[in-house]
Amino acid sequence: MLGQDVLAVLKRARIEAVGLRRADLDITDPAAVRAAVEGFTVVVNCAAWTDVDGAETAEEAATAVNGTGVRVLAEACAAAHVRLLHVSTDYVLPGDASEPYREDTATGPVNAYGRSKLVGEQAVTELLPQDGYVVRTAWLYGEHGPNFVATMLKLAAQRDTLDVVDDQHGQPTWSYALARRLVELGQAALKGWAMGGIYHGTASGRTTWMGLARETYRLSGLDPERIRPTTSEAFVRPAVRPAFSVLAHDRWDEAGMAPLADWREQLAEALATPAFKALAGAARDGRAG
Repeated sequence: MLGQDVLAVLKRARIEAVGLRRADLDITDPAAVRAAVEGFTVVVNCAAWTDVDGAETAEEAATAVNGTGVRVLAEACAAAHVRLLHVSTDYVLPGDASEPYREDTATGPVNAYGRSKLVGEQAVTELLPQDGYVVRTAWLYGEHGPNFVATMLKLAAQRDTLDVVDDQHGQPTWSYALARRLVELGQAALKGWAMGGIYHGTASGRTTWMGLARETYRLSGLDPERIRPTTSEAFVRPAVRPAFSVLAHDRWDEAGMAPLADWREQLAEALATPAFKALAGAARDGRAG
């Protein structure tokens, strides 16, 4: 999802880029990774094990991609003097705060996925203290691949009401908006405007999953009252979810950039794209997409 958006943003900006899929490059293969990064100035790593629940019973496999593979990539970038932009997650944090997490807040993942992603973060900051950029994101949705917003619209065509969790707080982030920011960060890095380290690539503001679902319906011409609040206890899953995933955005100011737009603004822009408009139209017509 995010990788396709990054390539689309680069194409629109007329910046030459090469996109490699999992079938094209195994990031746990040191020789292949070294050959892949040679000759480039910036690498954006969107590769990840993203099955949060699956990681609970396959933590070693998740860490191979999210941790070991990232270390291999960071080592190759360090050897080739290439800047690395690595996408991480709010799940490296404990999720028990009441105020937005700063970039320098102590980590403390509560599930296997978070632990695997933390291994990757640590590799980047250790091996590329100047040329490594860890961009944490959260609650990502977009046109490509499965995501919460698309699921809510598809279910609208199948059910009269939906029960959605209202006790988890976060920042819904449009993948295309994050892709634009990653490209901007890469350009700032090359110009020496942005220092390496941890950045928070999430939308401004905050809401709950129920709040996101209701706003999605409202903007799509559907009745938001069809979304009913419930608690996390009603949807027990293998992996514990952080209750609070709101991130602060202080470091963007240091790089001369404003934080990403408010989540409502991003959602409105996303829902105006053809893919989401088609889903919304099907939902209004009562057709399951």
